Amino acid sequence: MKKVNVAVVGATGMVGRTFLKVLEERQFPIENVYFFSSKKSAGSTITFAGKNYVVEELTETAFDGKNIQIALFSAGGATSEKFAPIAASKGIIVVDNSAQWRMDPDVPLIVPEVNPEAIKEIKKGIIANPNCSTIQAMVPLKPLYEKYGLKRIVFSTYQAVSGSGVRGVKDLEDGIAGKPNQFYPHPIAFNCLPHIDVFMDNGYTKEEMKMINETKKIFNDDSIKVTATTVRVPVRGAHSESINVEFNKPFELEDVVEAIKNTEGVVLVDNPAKDEYPLAVDAEGHDEVFVGRIRRDFSVDNGINLWVVADNIRKGAATNAVQIAELLVKNDLV
Repeated sequence: MKKVNVAVVGATGMVGRTFLKVLEERQFPIENVYFFSSKKSAGSTITFAGKNYVVEELTETAFDGKNIQIALFSAGGATSEKFAPIAASKGIIVVDNSAQWRMDPDVPLIVPEVNPEAIKEIKKGIIANPNCSTIQAMVPLKPLYEKYGLKRIVFSTYQAVSGSGVRGVKDLEDGIAGKPNQFYPHPIAFNCLPHIDVFMDNGYTKEEMKMINETKKIFNDDSIKVTATTVRVPVRGAHSESINVEFNKPFELEDVVEAIKNTEGVVLVDNPAKDEYPLAVDAEGHDEVFVGRIRRDFSVDNGINLWVVADNIRKGAATNAVQIAELLVKNDLV
């Protein structure tokens, strides 16, 4: 791969720092790298690939004169709304981790193992990274969509507190220590909250609607019926999901297992006789999506159940974004 100049926006946050770790681990071909943050964190020092860098404040002119080709954004929707178009206007391709651009029809929404062809549909200079819970579900569902078609999907998620950032992690740690919660509306320690993001007028939360809408966009198929219930659980890292799927075609269970097993980015952990199935503690720190508890749903025709676990900060955010950047380089789009 040719080397490129890269910017990381939101470099001091939880996902931003994971960007750095993933870029190093995957040996992304970087010529020069620049780190940006809010005024509050600007001036701090970041160590990357053995060198120290001073974090710059993100301003309208911050990208000037640097010949940046790819910018990885993880600084929230308001920041992306303002600064992603500014970066794009300077010839930079933005890979944005917020929800701001995901449903824009002119912005591709990409999971590299699922719809890499969408990388060539860039119209605004912006690519959206899907929601963390959506990303991990799409990877094992892709081969099943191609083989059998997806009639209906029911997502039930059990999402780690790290999905809320440092405030969510602190609420869990404080709760375990017997201190009152400061961030979540109810205690998260020893508890489950069926409430992620704000409630919408239709009774769903914004997180649930993200999964519904993003699934259809990634597969480019509005015919799929999708519903979701998303729950915050007292787990530090890695989201777990129960996925119930109804296919358009009949299937043999062993064929489904084989298709999932042979999917790029998937690790099959499915041996109930030995109590082997995906666990959040095992997925944390890894880039793969772990799948198990694969079984037929006898309540409907052509239905199955899956248990899917992945690190929400890595595959659910930073790693997926870096993989998108790799696609840009591989396809000579930068």
